Amino acid sequence: MFFDTFLDRAFGHPSGALGRLGGKLMARSKGEFTGWVVSELELDPDDRVLEVGFGPGLGIERFAEAVPDGFVAGVDASPVMVEQARKRNAAAIRSGLVELRRGLADDLLSDDDIFDAAMTMNSVQAWADPVAGLREIRRVVKSGGTVAVAFTPHSGQSREELPALLAEAGFKDVRIKDREDYFCAFGRI
Repeated sequence: MFFDTFLDRAFGHPSGALGRLGGKLMARSKGEFTGWVVSELELDPDDRVLEVGFGPGLGIERFAEAVPDGFVAGVDASPVMVEQARKRNAAAIRSGLVELRRGLADDLLSDDDIFDAAMTMNSVQAWADPVAGLREIRRVVKSGGTVAVAFTPHSGQSREELPALLAEAGFKDVRIKDREDYFCAFGRI
């Protein structure tokens, strides 16, 4: 019980000192993985992209590099992660390239069909209703857009369940790609 609570406060629902520590550990350990997923999305420099559950902001940072003429939005439920991501991406936020806010996957408070791509990493398993969150992401991504749902082996997410989960949320052409210990499901709108 203690260990589960520790892990949840550090990584699942980051809060307090454990959340800050978890964010620092995530930032140090997920750089290569994050870069791989962003590159697999094959973004254009003027694309509009969204990350749900951005953690310490590594993906936001990679997106900002990939779409210098576009726009990057992010939503995370943890105030600790929002704070860390804002510090990491302060210059991009000041320039208007990046916008980050606190929020939930199943209520993105965004217009329909405005993003070219979306990504979530190691967060779906912590959502109250994964299908509702994925449907909400589908709603805000344009027709023809792509979503990446990525996991490390420590996430606890079953690789085999992902295609059905994305299909239930309305994604098509779902495929899974593996890289070393990581895996990512890609779906199209």
